[in-house]
Amino acid sequence: MHYNVARLLKEPVGSTRTYGISESVHADDGDAFIFPQGQLSLMRTDKGVWVEAKVVMKVLVSCSRCLKIFPYPVNVVIQEEYLPTVDINTGQSLHVPEREEGSFTIDQRHILDLTEALRQYAITNQPMKPLCYQDCLGLCHICGADRNSGSCSCEEETADPRWATLLKLKEHSIG
Repeated sequence: MHYNVARLLKEPVGSTRTYGISESVHADDGDAFIFPQGQLSLMRTDKGVWVEAKVVMKVLVSCSRCLKIFPYPVNVVIQEEYLPTVDINTGQSLHVPEREEGSFTIDQRHILDLTEALRQYAITNQPMKPLCYQDCLGLCHICGADRNSGSCSCEEETADPRWATLLKLKEHSIG
C-alpha cells in the first residue's frame, strides 16, 4: 500500500489527504492480509507526515489447537509519523535523529509504504492462541489426527489409581 506524498510534503504544516483502503496485501515475510478495508488520513507535520488509519481486515493465522490456517478478523488503528529521508526541495539526504530510529520513513521517491505498519499493528492485535472456532477439539496427542474431522482409534489414557481419591473429591466439589 504505497502513497506518493511528494505534493503533501511541499504543502504547509496541517495540510491533509484522505484515502480509502481496499486492496489485498502480502507482507515480505509471507504474512497475508486479506482485503483490508478502511480509511487513511495523511497530515503534513513539521517533521514529515502523520498517518492515521482505521483498518478492518483478515489475517491468515494457524489455529493453536488443530493447526489449520484460517482467516482471523483484526481491527487496527494506526497512528504513526513517517519521516522523509530526502529533502523534497533540494533532493539532499536527511539524517534521521537517533531518537527517531525505528520510525517509519518515506523513501527517496517520496513514497509512503503503509505495508510494514499494517503488518506490525496486525500482529500486535492478534490473540496469543488463535482458535479456528471456540469449540475446536484440536489434534489427538497420540496419533496427531484432527479430532474435528472425526474420532481416532487411540485409547484414552486412564488416570493413575493412586489419584482416585482426589478425583472423587474433585467430582464431589463440582457436582
